Amino acid sequence: MALSQAGKGKVLLSHLEPLIQYSFFRSRSRAQFTSATGHVDFSKWRKLDSREFGIARSRISFSSRIVLNKLHRAGFEAYLVGGCVRDFLLNKVPKDFDVITTASLKQVKKKFRSAIIVGRRFPICRVAVNGSVVEVSSFDTEHEHTSSKKIHISKFPIGCDKKDLTRLNNCLQRDFTVNSLYYDPYSNTIFDYTGAMADLTSLTLRTVIPAHLSFKDDQARILRGLRLAARLDLSFSREAVVAIYNLSSSVADLSVSRIHLEMNYMLSYGAAEASFLLLQRFNLLEILLPFNAAYLSKQAKDGLGLRSSMLMKLFFNLDQLITCDRPCDECLWVALLAFHLALYNNPQNVVVALTLASLFCRGTWEESLNLARQHAPVVRMYVPEIVADFDFLSDDEVAERITDFSVRVKESVNVFTTMDCLLKSMAKFPEFSCSGLVSVPQKLGRRVKDVFDILLKDVRSLKAFKTGIDIDYSLLKAGDIREIRFVLGKIIMNTLVCDAMDEMTEVGEDVIPSIEPLYKLEVLEETRYKNTQDMMEPKYKLVRDTDSKVSIEDKPRARSKTYQLLENTISGKYKEKTTIQKTVNDDEYHQSSQKQYNVLAEFHSEVVKTIHKQKEKDQPQGIYKKCPVANERVSNHNSSLGKIDEDKQGKGKVPRAVGTLLSTLFK
Repeated sequence: MALSQAGKGKVLLSHLEPLIQYSFFRSRSRAQFTSATGHVDFSKWRKLDSREFGIARSRISFSSRIVLNKLHRAGFEAYLVGGCVRDFLLNKVPKDFDVITTASLKQVKKKFRSAIIVGRRFPICRVAVNGSVVEVSSFDTEHEHTSSKKIHISKFPIGCDKKDLTRLNNCLQRDFTVNSLYYDPYSNTIFDYTGAMADLTSLTLRTVIPAHLSFKDDQARILRGLRLAARLDLSFSREAVVAIYNLSSSVADLSVSRIHLEMNYMLSYGAAEASFLLLQRFNLLEILLPFNAAYLSKQAKDGLGLRSSMLMKLFFNLDQLITCDRPCDECLWVALLAFHLALYNNPQNVVVALTLASLFCRGTWEESLNLARQHAPVVRMYVPEIVADFDFLSDDEVAERITDFSVRVKESVNVFTTMDCLLKSMAKFPEFSCSGLVSVPQKLGRRVKDVFDILLKDVRSLKAFKTGIDIDYSLLKAGDIREIRFVLGKIIMNTLVCDAMDEMTEVGEDVIPSIEPLYKLEVLEETRYKNTQDMMEPKYKLVRDTDSKVSIEDKPRARSKTYQLLENTISGKYKEKTTIQKTVNDDEYHQSSQKQYNVLAEFHSEVVKTIHKQKEKDQPQGIYKKCPVANERVSNHNSSLGKIDEDKQGKGKVPRAVGTLLSTLFK
């Protein structure tokens, strides 16, 4: 089930319970690690057993273990450092594994033939192992432009030595305390010199050195901090908030390639919506994506919430399909930006938008057009992007408009790659200033245009280019253009159709889809009872599962019919109530409902009577109350639904009346 912000905090606190005892050591000021006399605050130094937090060597990636073992056998010290240690403690899958060693970068390069040294200001060694890259840094590397000074200690506390001083000096060069942890897999020890454990416990994002000095050292730390806060649901310290507001304009001084890299980390790993909201909050979106910032500001002035705008809904549904360990290629989020910009400048008929999305998902004209016309009455209307009228367009007109709109999308890509096009587009918002910054490379822009090129041909002759309904995440990450089209179509379809159905369900409407579901139904069910008496007295309750990325075992959040048993799946307190996850097709799913109905009808004659009464009636009142169309269209559409249902009954599927009654019985 979905967790609120407070709920997530409770879950995290329960997972990091061993850390709470150290929280009182956290210094609230965090002004300096040393006083004016150079005294080091040793009270923050902690050495913890990694096994107490469930961290085992087997969780380290295979390529990283090869690098660690080779350096260790050569007599060098080698640690995992940064985000991977943080993610281990938060029970998340690390995006990557960074290694730090006492060997120099030249010595590392000699040990690995495939290693190359990159970076001038922050040099690292990139080691290619088994198709993946491990970044290795050295304790000997000193940053020339850092505000932190090297510390010298004449007398160490008991249990500490010069190795601790080496790690501490490296800590002062890092961005945030939660990224300053070291993990020695050979001694099963976690080293914390900055109070990072306490900050993880309190869900606080705090800089290692004073925030204004840290952000001046590297302006990219501002964007990195927003990304961490969005992905991990962390809150900035007060000092960091003030510094970000004061120094936000300095982000424009970064190179275009660095800005694009940080934006890709924000939008391609499952935290795009939260990242957009934080960028807007700290006035950074107007620097990075000025048109989108102006659009969101105008939506807010018109009284529409940011989260309810179509732009935010598109990226919300992007987050449902990808995660940190299943990212997407950068081409996908740029295509979403271009698609929305084209819709804003050229509002489209609802059937046109749905047909385009379905063509990307299915690839056949007739099936896509029929799907669009049948779903049109329940589409969520966005102002000004989507036009409500959907009855008057002929098939030829729909095809012509899709082709024309594809040209508009390709033109919109130029707004994100060319300064002149950006300035021209901002003419619609004269009250907003424009930084003139474009961070999308021209080469990437051409790839995005290729995504929509397929619609410039005769769309009525398109053939299905993908079998199945599952996302191939390896192809998506690699930037396969067909997979990008497929996922883009799913996102648009979810934004227009599924979100509308969810809203109608939340307010108690009886929403009955007019066609077969787009996606496979995932069902979490307990082993079936052997006798009918047990089925008459169910020992569990079926509830809608809206949980999202609670544990590393979860699949990407998809708009599918998912159910779970009422149990605590996070803390594991109710492990005796085991569940079995099973993915079934539509026929098997309906047959399962038919079996349950047969058992219920056998013991309850009243059920049968009720069913016969409901069969004699027309569609229930108020099915599409929220749909902003005329009553005549609704009634005509309902009559077509009745014909479809009769066909389904002829194929042995469960009648709608039975499904409605069953849903009532299970409540």
